[in-house]
Amino acid sequence: MIERVQVTRIEVPDPALILLVGPTGAGKTTFARAHFGSTEVVSSDRCRALVADDENDQSATAAAFRVLDLITALRLERRRLTVVDATNVQTFWRRRLVALARAHDVPCVAVVFDLPLEILLERALTRPDRRPGPAVIRRHHADLQRALPTVNEGFLRVWVLRTAEEASAVEVTRRSA
Repeated sequence: MIERVQVTRIEVPDPALILLVGPTGAGKTTFARAHFGSTEVVSSDRCRALVADDENDQSATAAAFRVLDLITALRLERRRLTVVDATNVQTFWRRRLVALARAHDVPCVAVVFDLPLEILLERALTRPDRRPGPAVIRRHHADLQRALPTVNEGFLRVWVLRTAEEASAVEVTRRSA
């Protein structure tokens, strides 16, 4: 049985690789902006914009992730706290990032945004920056439910946020690794 406790504080090692995990519209970018410096966050959307001048251009995803991996590796090499802001809902994508952290001898932690599907669909209607279709949101949500991150994937710690209120109220602190 999985214990469901409300998260009020997240303590991350510094340096570390922090993976934000959750469907489109779950609040990962808002969370990253609230708790981390702009240079600490490597966003798949921003990388898409860097290579295609449009963060919504899905045809640029492969190139964007090459950029994301390069920036992440260079930051970890310098032992800098690095936050990857991408959906990361599939084990495959998380596995390669955990391996990158391991290769640089840096702990990897996950912050999971496991919000109800209804909330995600509702939020999509009000997003000013883009409107992912309901099918995309449902697929991301289903992918996450099939493969919620666990410490067995190589994470030092996994925190799961289950409500928007919990995500906005949580406190993030750092400790030297």
